[in-house]
Amino acid sequence: MAISQPGGPDRRSGPVRGTAGAAPPVLDLAFDSGTLSLLRAKVQAQADQAGFPADRATDVVLALHELAANAVRHGAGAGRLRIWRQASAWLCQVEDGDPLPSGDPAAAGHAPRLAMMNGWQAVPGHGLWVVRQVADQLQVRSGPDGTRATVTFGLPSGDARSY
Repeated sequence: MAISQPGGPDRRSGPVRGTAGAAPPVLDLAFDSGTLSLLRAKVQAQADQAGFPADRATDVVLALHELAANAVRHGAGAGRLRIWRQASAWLCQVEDGDPLPSGDPAAAGHAPRLAMMNGWQAVPGHGLWVVRQVADQLQVRSGPDGTRATVTFGLPSGDARSY
């Protein structure tokens, strides 16, 4: 499992390398404290559709919920989850801050909430520990605009389903 610590490029620079120009996310969901249960249900449905075994789907739901809960608690109180299907893995991003689907708060006439937020805890708690245990890769980057967690889950071998 690869883990990067906070720091690095600005999180608003776009999706993780390898997703630009690719198919749209299979899930693109804004969330806040009142919609975490919806996030879990949508992730579960997508994990089932992708063919993850039940125990692995539970791991995926747990990890993405923990990252979203961190964004709510330690970030701006809201965020955005995106999941892309790659050839052999799910690539997932959880960002704190203004969860507008465009990723550009100014484009919709909203003032960014990013200036008011702090990065997630520098010393990881149980949530990030859990994510590290169940994910294949985890990268967390924090900067002046907030925090982006990118996590990867390998898809079951021989899965020929497409979205």
